[in-house]
Amino acid sequence: MKLFAATAFTTIALMSAPAFADGHATGDAEAGEKVFNKCKACHMIQDADGNDIVKGGRTGPNLYGVYTRVAGSADFKYGKSIVEAGEAGLEWNEEEFVKYVADPKKYLAEYTDNKRAKSKMAFKLRDEEDAANVWAYLVSVGPEVEAKSDS
Repeated sequence: MKLFAATAFTTIALMSAPAFADGHATGDAEAGEKVFNKCKACHMIQDADGNDIVKGGRTGPNLYGVYTRVAGSADFKYGKSIVEAGEAGLEWNEEEFVKYVADPKKYLAEYTDNKRAKSKMAFKLRDEEDAANVWAYLVSVGPEVEAKSDS
């Protein structure tokens, strides 16, 4: 019986770990690292000192520190619609990221309430679990973030 209880507790703890790993991501960062291989054709992850975490393309913005970044605000030549979304208050978090990567053009059209909105990102990552995993990976390799307080 003790073995069963210990095994059950361990299983529950391991299943819960990704959801509570850092409070900013519900996905599996390790799985997200694998999925990110689809993203690195256009995106790199390079820390503030210029050190490559993931060498990748430069047709998309650097995704280091994307958590809570205002959309369209990093050092990159963004399209008008994503800059508009950032000016309207879009900050990246898991929920917005997952919706955006599923269909960037549609997302920007809805967010900006502009049917003519465009996105330079043509790739679509429609699988929500994969998108949440990529988000978890990006948060895990980004700068340390403090938990937001409830006050």
